[in-house]
Amino acid sequence: MVLTAPVLDGVAYRAAARAAVEVLRPRAVLTVPTARAVAVAAREDLSRPLLVVDVGARFTETVLLVDGAVADAHRATLGTLGLDEEPGAAARLVDAVAAMVASVPDEDRTAAAPSLPARGVLLAGGGALRPGFVHRLARRLDVAVKVAPAPDTAAVRGAAELLGSARRHPSSTGDARLPVPE
Repeated sequence: MVLTAPVLDGVAYRAAARAAVEVLRPRAVLTVPTARAVAVAAREDLSRPLLVVDVGARFTETVLLVDGAVADAHRATLGTLGLDEEPGAAARLVDAVAAMVASVPDEDRTAAAPSLPARGVLLAGGGALRPGFVHRLARRLDVAVKVAPAPDTAAVRGAAELLGSARRHPSSTGDARLPVPE
């Protein structure tokens, strides 16, 4: 079984999620960051730095992936919930995402930041489906904003791909033999 978890929910959240699925008696549980699952679903090249923005209902997370691993992450407690009812909420969400994206180069300890503007941002979550949101965000960031295919389910699809990879891994199939040198 593969679980995706927001990066900033921490170890306690992942432990609680793992405990919750134990009732299903999985043979093994693999926990992966949601941003990595989104990148896998979008078929992104994880050998290059990638900035993933996941705009959910209750919060938005911006994650820098370097070599497929989390190098930095930021969260805003703003999401799509209430965007239609609250005047100015969409602008505040765009501003919050822009602030998180802008902070990545300042805090990057991996030397990945210089390549990020050229690559742009990968956007996922239900927020990516909001009318006009992608355009406003791209204009505010002044970089390309690529929307993950079916952004509201990208993490689930990426987790399914990762599960398939885990099942085919030699340690899972029992075929972990090393080649015999000739």
